[in-house]
Amino acid sequence: MLHGPKDTQLRARTLRRSMTLPEILLWQELRKRPAGLRFRRQHPAGVYILDFFCPRHRLAVEVDGEVHGRGDAPERDAARDLWLTGEGIRVLRIRATDVLKDVEAVVLHISASARG
Repeated sequence: MLHGPKDTQLRARTLRRSMTLPEILLWQELRKRPAGLRFRRQHPAGVYILDFFCPRHRLAVEVDGEVHGRGDAPERDAARDLWLTGEGIRVLRIRATDVLKDVEAVVLHISASARG
């Protein structure tokens, strides 16, 4: 199981109380354990916090809003993905707009990605 420093754990706890609308909608579906998959939300991993994490399949699901395409965010996301990959974690990036349009299709995509 991945953990982070105490300050990252505290920040994750705070983020669980202030999730974005797409994160809330996706969590409402993921907490139902689709295809028997168990997810954690706002899970600490080193200095990072994963939006959702499936420990059994070592899959991180990141919900990316429009801010992820601005400024240095793409470089930071790439560095984060590289670190996670080095830790044996696969990263699945989902656009927030896709969650808002069709959360069921997103959940099916996540389930398929976790399995293979």
